[in-house]
Amino acid sequence: MLNWKRSGLIYIIILVAAIALFSVFIPGAEKPTEISLSEAIAKSQNGEIEKILVDEDVLLITTIDGKELKAAIGNHTLVDLQELGLNLPKGGYGIKSDGFNWGFLVNFLPLIIFGALLFFLFRRAQGANNQAFSFGRSRARLFAPDRPTVTFDDIAGVEEAKQEVYEVVEFLKSREKFVNLGARIPKGMLLVGPPGTGKTLLARAIAGEAGVPFFSISGSEFVEMFVGVGASRVRDLFDQAKRNTPCIIFIDEIDAVGRQRGAGLGGSHDEREQTLNQILVEMDGFDTNTSVIILAATNRPDILDPALLRPGRFDRRVILDRPDINGRIAILKVHSNGKPLAESVDLEVIAKQTAGFSGADLANLINEAAILAARRDKKVIEMPELEESIDRVIAGPERKSRKISPKEKEITAYHEAGHALVAKILPNADSPHKISIVARGMALGYTKSLREDRYMWSRSQFNDELAVLLGGRTTEELIFNEVTTGAQDDIKRATDAARMMVTDYGMSDKLGPRTYGHKEEMVFLGREISEQRDYSDKIAEQIDDEVHNIIQGAYEVARGILAENKDKLKRIAETLLVKETLEGEELEALLTGTTSKPAPESTATPVATPAKAKSRTRTKPAVKKAPVMPQLLPKHTPATTD
Repeated sequence: MLNWKRSGLIYIIILVAAIALFSVFIPGAEKPTEISLSEAIAKSQNGEIEKILVDEDVLLITTIDGKELKAAIGNHTLVDLQELGLNLPKGGYGIKSDGFNWGFLVNFLPLIIFGALLFFLFRRAQGANNQAFSFGRSRARLFAPDRPTVTFDDIAGVEEAKQEVYEVVEFLKSREKFVNLGARIPKGMLLVGPPGTGKTLLARAIAGEAGVPFFSISGSEFVEMFVGVGASRVRDLFDQAKRNTPCIIFIDEIDAVGRQRGAGLGGSHDEREQTLNQILVEMDGFDTNTSVIILAATNRPDILDPALLRPGRFDRRVILDRPDINGRIAILKVHSNGKPLAESVDLEVIAKQTAGFSGADLANLINEAAILAARRDKKVIEMPELEESIDRVIAGPERKSRKISPKEKEITAYHEAGHALVAKILPNADSPHKISIVARGMALGYTKSLREDRYMWSRSQFNDELAVLLGGRTTEELIFNEVTTGAQDDIKRATDAARMMVTDYGMSDKLGPRTYGHKEEMVFLGREISEQRDYSDKIAEQIDDEVHNIIQGAYEVARGILAENKDKLKRIAETLLVKETLEGEELEALLTGTTSKPAPESTATPVATPAKAKSRTRTKPAVKKAPVMPQLLPKHTPATTD
């Protein structure tokens, strides 16, 4: 609307300027002076007239000196006037024709332009008005069924989900097979999973495989500031779908309009709730013979309204979780298809290093590797590029320009060596695959492990991983008789894990198998905001004691391992100071102690740091924010079988 007002102002300014130009350069025609018929006859006899025209009952006269005169002649004709003594000039007399009056046009041209501009502005305003009334039209995008962009062959790692949704494709292709057996295809199918697991991609594959019209819209596109617009768009969307049956409607991020009713600030009159009510009515009001299937995607099924999830609406949930190792290998193969990979590339090794990665993360990993290979002028993607891309995704790009004092570099090397050595010796910890003291992102160093896919955690696994987390700080204390701020994140993660063992998982011998504390969650905000205590102050003190005992036990385990293998620890740290990065077989040899002799002292010239700056830079974390493992604990309590 603001753009329309600006354009209208510009047109008005142009109009005023045009009228001013016409008034200056094209003055209006002067009106002829009226004289009597006798005066006209006298002038003709004196030879003062150059031209005479008869215009009905008026005689138009042009004198030799260019003056315009007129005289009324009544019903007289030229013949009558000649009899009265009028001398007609040679070649300069006649009757005025009824041709186009250009003088009239020139006089009224400004008014004509002004009228045309008013008409144009009116049409623009009418178009803007029509656009305003089109708010209630659905903004769903219709994808043609004959030009699929994604098929099931482009999706890997979610075989069970593909099988679930393939029933939709079969129903749309051969509906009679299901109808003859009395089967009823689900009206709605909800795709649930963490971000990046392929919910939208799977919906696009369904559209490509089914060969039917596919309407795609985001949940947020229903909601506007005007009341009733969302419900109107829902009605229009379903009307279009019914006219194009069989078809599929896909609503991405349905939690934007499907949140539980009564949670909004506007109460029952909230615009979002009216939109949700219309969706519920449209889904439940389908004709049983209408082949319209609704797909929706969300990563927050816990905040959806229960009416959306009841049978008859979204009958079935399709879970898309983060892929396991076999799924990650399949996804890596799909995304590396068409890209030149070197024969030395082992996708299984890459999959073991990317536990917890989603499909989108793996696609980004392959793309980052291709970019690195191109930057290094290589013709194929090799293993170093893939390893480097993993580090870039987890920790960020290298920051070799960061100035680190020799002392801090040494502390970082021992810190990371402590993590790796404890992880190698403890039986229930993930085996270290790479350690580095090259700064990445905000981290000065990091340790990367080959993680196994875990869906349940045992107490012994928790205890070993806690010891690994505390291995870096314990090494600093053991070697330098000093601790730094580099272990801040390690300690925080260890404390959170130990508290979850006590309060969430019942892994405390003293407090027994029960949970402590209830997480309050605001559905409107979609996040946990506080913990409601359901235990006494005495129990809270016992919880603190148990958390302390668990952490202290892990600390003693780590200290015992490092003290017993102090020579091996020094060898790893000294080698790391020279090479800055250790991985694969070289790291394995150092951890197992199969090297013939210790690595030589560093011959590299460290970057000097002013003495005054040491006290400030010592406060920097010496390890990455997420050391050892990308994620120590699962986000939710491990599911149990019924």
